[in-house]
Amino acid sequence: MAVSKFIQAVKDEARGRPRSTAWYKEKIKEFGKPSDQKLIRDGKRNNKPFYGRLNMFFYDPKFKKTLPYYDVFPLVLPLETYDDGFLGINLHYLPIPLRIKLLDKLVDYSNNTEFDESTKLMVDYKKLKRINLIKPTIHKYLAGQTKSQFRRIDADEFTIATLLPVQRFKKASDSEVWKESRSMI
Repeated sequence: MAVSKFIQAVKDEARGRPRSTAWYKEKIKEFGKPSDQKLIRDGKRNNKPFYGRLNMFFYDPKFKKTLPYYDVFPLVLPLETYDDGFLGINLHYLPIPLRIKLLDKLVDYSNNTEFDESTKLMVDYKKLKRINLIKPTIHKYLAGQTKSQFRRIDADEFTIATLLPVQRFKKASDSEVWKESRSMI
């Protein structure tokens, strides 16, 4: 399987052993920030989102002029398909500690305990709407506004991808977005 060289490097350092979130954060800091293009290019890709897995892609919102802010490089778990796009959870709308907390809740819906390529999160909005943490993360993505292929993030990469500081908010800083998100929870 094609895996981002950056993500693979962090996985190799873990040597298959369970590691703490702090350990992963330190390794990510040590290796430096990967480029968005490399993260997309170095993984399994498709023109349509991968359901049951996290996805990275470039996005240019249709209504960006009226939005208070938006993320042009989302990390999304697609939930529902629509004729003109899909509904998903963008983890970037949460600060990293809350992303991990939400990810812990989401993995409860996995189809197996292997946490590898075969693992999928069996979720939809109806199952998750009671989880307060998802409130600020729910966004609709229009098919015509995606600007790259979707990069699949398998379960063994979930933690690393969630910890990567690759959010690209426009019209507001990360801290402003996360402050508003906290107020919605």
